[in-house]
Amino acid sequence: MKIKSITAHPLKYPEPHDHGALRYITLARVEAEDGTVGWGECISQFPDSCHAVKIVVEHGFAPLLLGKDALDVEARWQQMLDRVWWYGPQGIAAFAISAVDMAMWDLKGKLTGLPVCNLIGGKQKDRVIAMASIHLDMDDLDWTVNEFRWMAEQGYRIVKGGWGTRPESVFGTDARRDLELARRIREVIGEEIDLVLDVLGARVRWDVQTAIDRLRQLEPARLLWIEEPLPPQDYKAHRTLKQRINTRIGTGEQEWNVDGYRRLIEAGGVDVVQMDPGRCQGITGCRKVIPLIEAANLTFTAHTWSSAINTAASVHLVASSTAGRCLDFKPHDSPMQHELVSDPWLQQDGLLTVREAPGLGVTVNEDVVKRYAFEL
Repeated sequence: MKIKSITAHPLKYPEPHDHGALRYITLARVEAEDGTVGWGECISQFPDSCHAVKIVVEHGFAPLLLGKDALDVEARWQQMLDRVWWYGPQGIAAFAISAVDMAMWDLKGKLTGLPVCNLIGGKQKDRVIAMASIHLDMDDLDWTVNEFRWMAEQGYRIVKGGWGTRPESVFGTDARRDLELARRIREVIGEEIDLVLDVLGARVRWDVQTAIDRLRQLEPARLLWIEEPLPPQDYKAHRTLKQRINTRIGTGEQEWNVDGYRRLIEAGGVDVVQMDPGRCQGITGCRKVIPLIEAANLTFTAHTWSSAINTAASVHLVASSTAGRCLDFKPHDSPMQHELVSDPWLQQDGLLTVREAPGLGVTVNEDVVKRYAFEL
């Protein structure tokens, strides 16, 4: 079956989990000659990068891939990677590869009648943990604590929060307030639910000693792990920190490809590797990293906080490996989770069922794609 068309669709939408702020993603639509359509996504995040992705997909990749075998996904992935040799496999190119590759796996599953999980090595688990993830409000701790109380009542097994409502007032910038919030969250969620807090080290920029001091102070909150406690590319600092604290370290969401993840893992400063198939060269890119994680006896979590398409890809990836721990999940209704697809993901007891439907297992509503489309 040959590829008939490839298009990219920048979308803009208000995100309830980011206090109503506008957020941006880019979808890829790949159609086979028989009319079967696969959908993918990248977390391109800003208006300019969304449209840059569209240019790369439609003017760089489409002419290259049209008429090629739609079932040979890894060969198409390699063609895209070879195409970007001059401007590099990271950044905009990685976003574009991610979206098209994800759509190709969805298309292959639909053409063969198989769920993606079966195509990428088989299902290791029938259900995966949905980690309820929100942006904190560090100016209104009562609101934030009530959100965690509600998530606990909904049956989530792991809950996570990070960042804040404005850059000058976020988690990690005020020790007293951080510790108060962690204490209050632990009180309302009880002893059995796991808690993750996200520092967003690329923006907050703790030094190693600050991280050591703060994480020792946070030990009574019994964090499952701390996310991005340091600037993510400082592998040496992560190794030093890991040797000095008891809390596990989660990082990796800002890596782009297998080379970056190899450096991260070999540096020895991570316990929980974060991957986002909408960023690190798609499902194929993640598949090349997972064996490295397994060989190092680490675990991984899918950093997926955008649309139901990326959630679907993450479900299949986490389910395909015994090293898969969980995936980020928006606990409240969101346009890209509950409008974009006619079959949104619904958690039960903090778990998502791995669907047996062909492809990624979600049905995209193209009218909704048009509704949220935007131009620069």
